[in-house]
This record gives sequence, C-alpha cells and structure tokens, in this order.
Amino acid sequence: MRGMTTKLDSDNIRGLVLGLALPSMVAQFVSVLYSIVDRMYIGNIPEIGEMALAGVGICGPIVTMISAFASMVGIGGGPLVSIRLGAKREKEAEQILSNCFLFLTAIALVVMAVSYLLKDRLLWWFGASEATFSYADEYMTFYLAGTVFALLSTGMNQFIICQGYSRTAMQSVLLGAALNIILDPIFIFLLNMNVAGAAIATVLSQLASCIYVLGFLFSKKPALRIRRTRLDPKIIRNVFMVGLTPFLIIAFDNVMLISLNAMITKYGAGGMGDMLLTCNTILQSFMLIITMPLGGITGGTQTILGYNYGARRPDKILKAQKWILVLSFCFCMVMFLLAQTIPQYFIYIFTRDPEYVEMTARIIRLYTLGVPLLAVQYVIVDGFTGMGIYKYAFALSAWRKLIYFSCVFLLPALFGVGRIFYCEPASDILGPCLSVVLYFTAGRRLLRRL
Repeated sequence: MRGMTTKLDSDNIRGLVLGLALPSMVAQFVSVLYSIVDRMYIGNIPEIGEMALAGVGICGPIVTMISAFASMVGIGGGPLVSIRLGAKREKEAEQILSNCFLFLTAIALVVMAVSYLLKDRLLWWFGASEATFSYADEYMTFYLAGTVFALLSTGMNQFIICQGYSRTAMQSVLLGAALNIILDPIFIFLLNMNVAGAAIATVLSQLASCIYVLGFLFSKKPALRIRRTRLDPKIIRNVFMVGLTPFLIIAFDNVMLISLNAMITKYGAGGMGDMLLTCNTILQSFMLIITMPLGGITGGTQTILGYNYGARRPDKILKAQKWILVLSFCFCMVMFLLAQTIPQYFIYIFTRDPEYVEMTARIIRLYTLGVPLLAVQYVIVDGFTGMGIYKYAFALSAWRKLIYFSCVFLLPALFGVGRIFYCEPASDILGPCLSVVLYFTAGRRLLRRL
C-alpha cells in the first residue's frame, strides 16, 4: 500500500500524468479494435459486406449502451477509491472495490437477461431496416452471451487503473484485442460463420480479458484486492451517485447515435438511407479512434485528481489538469489533421467501393470540424467526475447533448438528410464554451476551498 501511495504523492506531476495517461490511452485505442476489426472483416465479406456492415452498425449503440453499466460502477467507484487513498483510508477503499465487484456482477446478469428479451424491438427502434435486420439480429444474439465478461472486464479494470497499475490495465485490453484479431478471420471466413463468427470471436476475447482482470484483483499483487464481503447499501448508493453521470453521458451518447440512425432511415430516400447507414457505421468507427483514447487520457488521470482532492492539494490538481489538457489537445489536433487530409485510408479498411469512399470521406471531414475543442470538454467533465463533483459534470455533458439532439432532429427536416452530420461540430464547439465558463467560475472556487 505504501509504495502505491508514495507514487501518487509524487511532486513530479508531469511524469505522473504521462505515466498514467499514456498506458490508459493505448489501452482505449486498442479496445477500439474490438469493434473496428469486427467491422473491417464484416465489410469485406463477399456479396453481403455493405449491408452486413450497416446491420452491425445498428448494434453499435446497443453494445455501448450495455457497456455504460460498466462505466457506472467502474468510473463511479474508481474516484471514490482514489479519494479514500488520498485521505489515507485504505480499508474503506478496499471495501468499495469489493462491493463494486458484487454490484457489477448482479447488474451484468440482469442486463443480459433483459437485453435478450428486448433484442428484436431494440433493433427495430434503433434504425434497422428490412435489409439490415437479419444481420443485426444474428450479431446481437451471439454477442449478448458475453455480457457478463464484457461488463466485468471493462468495469473492474477501472479499479486496476485507480490504484496506479495502468500498465496492467493496458495489458488486459491488449490481450482481448490481440485474441479478437486472431479469432475474427478464423470464425468469419475459415469457418464461414460470417456475422455470427465476428460476435463469437468478440465474446471469447472478452472472456480472456475478464479472466485476466479478475485474476489480478483477486491475487495478492495489487495494493487493494477483492475480498469476501456483503453489499453495503451506503457504498452502493455513493457509487451510484458518482457513476450516474458517466452512465448517463454514455447512455445519451448512444441515444444520440440511435437518433442519428433513425433520422437517416426516415429521411433517406430510396436506398440512400441504407447507404448513409453504412457510411455512418464507418464514421462512428473513426470517431471511436478519437473519443476512446481521449477518454483514456482524461479517465486514466482521474486517479491523480481524486487522490489529491482527498489529500486537499489544489496546487497539484491544477498542475495535473494543465498537463492533461496539453496531452489531450495535442492528441486531438493530430486526429483532426488526419481526418481532414487522409480519411480515405481509414475507409479503405471497410470498403473499396468508390461511391462509399467518396461519401464517407466527405462526412468524416464535416463531422470532425470541432474535434480540437473536444480536448477541453473531456478534461473539464472527466476532471469534475474524478473529484466526485458529479453535478457539474452532468450539467456540462447534458448541455452538449442537448445541442446535438436539437441538430439531429431539426437539420434533416429543414435542410435535408445530408446536413444531419453538422450536429457533431455544433455540439463540439458550443459545448466546451459553457464548460470553460463554469470551470473558471464554480470549479476554481471549489478548489480554493480545499
């Protein structure tokens, strides 16, 4: 315990930020491969590739919605553990960890059962068409079998990160991604299982990651480990209150994607709707390469903010936030330049059809116009969450979602379906503006009171 606490007590804030942010960023980047590799192989299935890709794209928001429960417990409990460590209350921190394991296991079983019951309705509600439903249904039927593995591996990994073992957390994700890359072509092409094969490969990969994560947290290696305990309603309530913000953020993100798919289907004339759904699937895969590693930077460093918030060290919090912003902004600028100059090289992974490539490249350039300012949004919102100030985090996220929703429903109705993709840059530019104002008023005032 003492060695880990000494590390988080370090005055070398830049080194501490880089030491936690970079492995977490790499881990999140690699985790994107779960969906991208599936979609890459599916898009290249002979004859059915484009329609199968659109069908799996319909599943994307449902899959992410399910993973939101892992974030609710992992990101909800992680800051509480960090704050207790900063206050030198290690026994309480371990109690939170053990309660979160039991809580997340119960949630995972319930979510899997409910998802199977509502699967068909969800697919139709989320934008499936007659041409894409069969592919979406086949993928989800097999994918849902791994719900428990997916939630436990993702959610409990946060408790490895919040103890400062960012490399171990990265290794768990690397294991799953590497296995998925190996298994995908075997199940999809060699065994001729097509869309079902992609889902089965993902489930087996998630199982491997889950075993790795739980094996570490049950062992004697970490400073805090899972122990036998009973659910404590007070702990669960506190985890829920902090975790509700990231849960709702992810849930609203998915509702936005669902709304986007639904509006594309509604206003896309003839076969244009299915074509735009395919383009949107590729687009959202590209956005994951931006948002997941960015979330890795800001989420992986929440430990520093939470620890120093508990230790009442606002000076270290401000230094950490400066370096987190620098790293996040540099990453966003690199991705922005790639999106604006060479998006076609990413699109070629999924399809070589010139019409799809041209349309998707145009959409990517438009959709990513506000990406540089995403760094500001993520640093402020995830920073508030890491310090347990969930009310501000939720308000700022809700404001950005409101802008997105308004554009999704108004733009295609007023200007045609082609203009719907302006929704993202509008929210990415206007959202951070309010975040900056709130941070320099209420946020700084809270830090001065420590």
